[in-house]
Amino acid sequence: MTDSLEGQFLIAMPNMDDGRFDHSVIYVCSHTEQGAMGLVLNQVARHLSLEDLLFQLNILNDENAIRLPTRIREMNVHKGGPVEMERGFVLHTNDYVLDRSTLEIDNGICLTATLEILKALAEGRGPEKAMLALGYSGWAPGQLESEIQANGWLTGPASRDLVFDPTFDDKWQRALQSIGIDPAMLFGTAGHA
Repeated sequence: MTDSLEGQFLIAMPNMDDGRFDHSVIYVCSHTEQGAMGLVLNQVARHLSLEDLLFQLNILNDENAIRLPTRIREMNVHKGGPVEMERGFVLHTNDYVLDRSTLEIDNGICLTATLEILKALAEGRGPEKAMLALGYSGWAPGQLESEIQANGWLTGPASRDLVFDPTFDDKWQRALQSIGIDPAMLFGTAGHA
């Protein structure tokens, strides 16, 4: 497959039919003939903190919680998409790699979906930059290509800075600007001659 979007951004058009992806920015982790998988970067699970999640997974307890690094304590838990929402995925920098568990994607960005990376983050020995998401966004073979052709998504090169930036409220606008598009100039409907 020569036109893989792996390591790229998907940026939802204003006319996105699926409300779950309204104004979303997705980092594409995998795109093959078997389909595509990515993580939404700008939707946060407001009801759950990473610290709470680490307690639920028995990675943290009352004794070791005090040693939790501040940057981890303040990290958001994202809604990666509507598929397998109980499953966790960590996008992170390539300074932390687990043999047979880490997928190296592009531009120094990796994906790991094991408890080991969460333990490493909690102990302060994990990657320099990380983003945790519950669930993922998935497409069957040809589905993503059809959605792009139907004017549902824009695509563009992913920026590491934007992927790991904890500010999420204006990430859609900044992703558009990174590909040279002024969000104010986007219209939700396609033109007809």
